[in-house]
Amino acid sequence: MRIEIEEPRQSWVEDFAALKHAIMGAAPAGAYLHHIGSTAVAGLPAKDIIDLQLTVNDLADVDADAFEQAGFERRPITIDHCPPGLELAEGELRKAFYRSRGRAANLHVRQRGRFNQRYSLLCRDLLRAHPVAANAYALIKQRLAHRFPEDVDFYYDIKDPVFDIIMDGANEWAKLIGWSEPPGD
Repeated sequence: MRIEIEEPRQSWVEDFAALKHAIMGAAPAGAYLHHIGSTAVAGLPAKDIIDLQLTVNDLADVDADAFEQAGFERRPITIDHCPPGLELAEGELRKAFYRSRGRAANLHVRQRGRFNQRYSLLCRDLLRAHPVAANAYALIKQRLAHRFPEDVDFYYDIKDPVFDIIMDGANEWAKLIGWSEPPGD
């Protein structure tokens, strides 16, 4: 996969809405959906891939066949990156991961209240509220993609720890403002 960071598009919001319909039709009872990642932050350059997070009460409730019928292929990724210096139980990072067979999209299914479920929402909300941080993050992604467009592993080897630095500040910001998980999009 070639890494290409594109200028922001209004269509990303519309694409999320279209994907939401198919996802929620396959989702277990009580699940809800958020638009996450860079395409969920207005004005932020990003890869043209919509990231979505489906929050469920229990990962065991997820019906992989239902998502397959909805156009999402299950992928072998079952755990998220753990920030350096944190010791987290595997359950805090577990997920189910699907890739859309249609419009480029990644569906991250995470369990309510887990570290990884909160992380993706807090990072999105921090970037929405802090344009300087969002622009610096965009510049890092653009430079990595320009310098190493064919090396996906290297891109994430650098991007993930950079985001962990941002998230350390995000946790302090969340305490300061009394941030709590927003309702589904």
